[in-house]
Amino acid sequence: MSDERPSADRQVTVRRAVEEDDAALLAIEQVSWDASSGFPSYQDTLTDTFFARTGPDAHLVAEYDGEVVGYLRLQDKYPFPEGAGVLTINGLATAPTARRLGVASALLDAAAAEGVLRGARKISLHVHSTNAPARRLYERHGYVVEGTHPNEFLIEGDLIAALDMAKML
Repeated sequence: MSDERPSADRQVTVRRAVEEDDAALLAIEQVSWDASSGFPSYQDTLTDTFFARTGPDAHLVAEYDGEVVGYLRLQDKYPFPEGAGVLTINGLATAPTARRLGVASALLDAAAAEGVLRGARKISLHVHSTNAPARRLYERHGYVVEGTHPNEFLIEGDLIAALDMAKML
């Protein structure tokens, strides 16, 4: 994206990821995670390709004015039949220049629609207890806290709880 801040009067669109999105998604990934939202050490594990861990089929991509500005990684939560119908969000990021434009909301709405298409009954996710903006976003979209893992992570000298949140479809 350019350095110019986009205006909220334009539309955010969501589509399935394709291989050609790799560089744009990697650029978002490289600036999206910090101590408040994720794991600072994660930056050290990034490779030169976004799709190294999971392919395009696991990702929804948000565009604004034709530019990729965010993604959501949606996967089956469990690898066995008894867990069928439960999906999990294993990553949601928005380019810093496109925040507060409804990108994350559009991605969450698209994930819920995708879940319904797949016949899922539930979408779950994990969020740091200290990430208040993300928690509020998820709550606005119908996610509720299902569990708390106290002192789950030690990030920059602070013990952080992890929250399990989920939405029934």
